[in-house]
Amino acid sequence: MSNVTFDSLRKDISNRKFAPVYLLMGEEAYFIDQLTELLLDKVLTETEKDFNLLTFYGVDSDVNTIVSAARRFPMMSEYQLVVVKEAQELSKFELLEAYVKHPLKSTILVINYKHGTVDRRKAVIKQIEKNGGVVFESKKLYENQIPAFIKSYFSGKKIQIDEKSAQMITDHVGNDISNLVQQLQKLEVSLPQGSGRITSELIETNVGISKDYNNFELLKAIAEKDVVKASKITDYFDKNPKENPTVVTLSVLFNYFSNLLECFWLPQKNEQEVMRALNLRSSFFARDYMSGLRNYNAVKVMEIITCLRIYDGKSKGIDNASATPGELLKELVYKIMH
Repeated sequence: MSNVTFDSLRKDISNRKFAPVYLLMGEEAYFIDQLTELLLDKVLTETEKDFNLLTFYGVDSDVNTIVSAARRFPMMSEYQLVVVKEAQELSKFELLEAYVKHPLKSTILVINYKHGTVDRRKAVIKQIEKNGGVVFESKKLYENQIPAFIKSYFSGKKIQIDEKSAQMITDHVGNDISNLVQQLQKLEVSLPQGSGRITSELIETNVGISKDYNNFELLKAIAEKDVVKASKITDYFDKNPKENPTVVTLSVLFNYFSNLLECFWLPQKNEQEVMRALNLRSSFFARDYMSGLRNYNAVKVMEIITCLRIYDGKSKGIDNASATPGELLKELVYKIMH
């Protein structure tokens, strides 16, 4: 079973549709941990775990011991569950091929291989997939995928969140999923009783992001050429540098103007074409690009991108003796809008 997704795997495991071997590998530990926890919850009852749950750690285990354990039969249970954590530390990992060629149907072997991947050309991978096992690669999400992740996370808990609020959290936290989930959990427990909706006010109170002074609102002000609003936001950023790091703001602006430049070459400059070209999930995000197309031209946007590169260098001390990040941002935003 190759090319599986986190959602499809979660659904199968929840329905007790198990594979004999799970190789869960990749850079994003969160999804690996979530699937492992789900298997621990669904495969065995608490009573069955006493005799049928075996956990190994790659740093102090060897393949022969793991294979021997996987080949034994369960006691008073349909399955036994063998979990190998930190398998990237396991010596002679490829020797697992001997077991995955002929896995026992009564054993569910779960291999956690974090912070990297096993070469897909290796025989052990091919044998897992050939014999009904699962190879799942847990990839880091790009920042533009985070709002959808946030919405999906809350949707699974019957909680609503609007596009602006999801983007506010994304801009503040980034794509570190473990940190992000902590913030989402904080919001979840902060919901007033009977409420099923995350609002920007709730985020401001519990996550520490201002609902009026954030990168989302700054970008909107720049796209609409609202000089007064943009000036107020950059003043706020200057006074609150810890909560509003310039490096994040520069990244948001660079992504926006790089995407906006693409939009000038579209044959049809409407919301649908912009959404399709930039792979946007909602027309909500297309609005800033429509404003940008009205208020800027392609030559100006190319100048802005060059300017962003220069100020990124200045923020790192290149050709900048004394200006603070806040002062640099004010200068930059003025140049963008004039």
